[in-house]
Amino acid sequence: MSPRLRFAPSPTGYLHIGGVRTALFNWLWARKTGGSFVLRIEDTDQERSTEASRQVILDSLRWLGIDWDEGPEVGGPHGPYAQMERLAVYKEHASRLIAERKAFRCYCTKEILDAQREALKKANPKAQFKYPGTCRNRTDEPDLPHVVRFMVDREGSITYTDKVFGEVKTPNVEQQDFVLLRSDGVPLYNFGAVVDDITMGITLVARGRDHMINTPPQIMLYQAFGAKVPDFAHLPMMLNQKGEKLSKRDGAVGVFEYRDQGYAPEAVLNYLARFGWSHGDQEIFSKEDLVSAFSWEACGRGDGKFDAKKFLAIQHEHLKTERLLSADDYATRVLPFLAQRGLRDVTKEDVLRALYTVRDRARTFVEAADMLDYFFREPPVMDEKAVEKFFVKDAAPRLRGFRDAIASSAEWTEADLEAKVQAYLEKEGLQIKDVAQPARVALSGRTASPGLYQVLFVLGREVSLARLTRAVEIADAR
Repeated sequence: MSPRLRFAPSPTGYLHIGGVRTALFNWLWARKTGGSFVLRIEDTDQERSTEASRQVILDSLRWLGIDWDEGPEVGGPHGPYAQMERLAVYKEHASRLIAERKAFRCYCTKEILDAQREALKKANPKAQFKYPGTCRNRTDEPDLPHVVRFMVDREGSITYTDKVFGEVKTPNVEQQDFVLLRSDGVPLYNFGAVVDDITMGITLVARGRDHMINTPPQIMLYQAFGAKVPDFAHLPMMLNQKGEKLSKRDGAVGVFEYRDQGYAPEAVLNYLARFGWSHGDQEIFSKEDLVSAFSWEACGRGDGKFDAKKFLAIQHEHLKTERLLSADDYATRVLPFLAQRGLRDVTKEDVLRALYTVRDRARTFVEAADMLDYFFREPPVMDEKAVEKFFVKDAAPRLRGFRDAIASSAEWTEADLEAKVQAYLEKEGLQIKDVAQPARVALSGRTASPGLYQVLFVLGREVSLARLTRAVEIADAR
């Protein structure tokens, strides 16, 4: 049987990159083994779950290129794929456990449980409260609000072999008769997850290490249903630089924040894959590389610290490497960021002509759009301090001579432009430094740009000469 894996996020906000890492590892194994990747929405937190958050999850995964074989907007034979649409399924499974004396109805109110908790605290302040089994042996069934609890066998232990952490053993005495269904028929996490995984045929559950506490009670449920227990793989945690759980205040941790900052989705996946997994000393991977190389044996056990600088370095490698991102794709992806700057008429062909001037330097599409801006904006935005410094009276004849020299170029190639400028400099007894900065500001509006001859070549004859003429006029007027 082909592996079946799942990602089951809660639609209570943006899609956290920690969640993406979990989705990615499941997706990689499904794609490597020819298995199925199921997307399931765990929306039982009705106060916080929203349709907008659900859509953000779907859109985020699609932007990343993590597709699902079954789930929302795709369908499949095991739907519905949102838990609030599956309440009848949970009720049926809970009733079965009750009939088999593996679960029971508990009529204890919040007030009763609070009183029991307070009594224990007075008797033993250090004791941890566990449900004392008040309704465990009740035989009556009053028509009163109730929850459904699992009847835990407190003898023995639960042992399983985790694909990352090896053998894990938990004594049953640490468990209590945990709640399966609330009084409104909504399942708690462990019960909903197990029923869904059984009915959807999930064979491997891969998730964060913080879920290891949930695994023993879930295995109890699998055994109670007589179902095959899936394999488990628990992943190390993503922490901040202080060693604490990664949170919003640690930076841009939502997927779309990285999209909006100009990151490539492939680079995001690359960084997250390397967070808790390794393949020798290799750091840079395409998505296809990751599918080919991924294995659970190569996952580490130690938690890692989120490193924004390393993330950006990996992103930079993706943007400047043709194997990872073709020039055609690069140009297509940078267009929306140029449009955000008001440059909506720029074409992909325009970008492709200029791309080589920025590809090695731009670390994000946002930076690339900024570096490309002056090629397509007429006139370019001028740095006023640079104009004040370099468009002085003495610069006018030099800019004029520079302009006239390149105007004689028949080929308008970088090499020919450089030859024409060098001839002019030698004739006038000047050095390139005497004209380079005024010319750079004239052409780009900035004091920093790619090589002068690259800028001239990309701008073309007409635009280059017009911008130089404008600079001469400014310098003359001053």
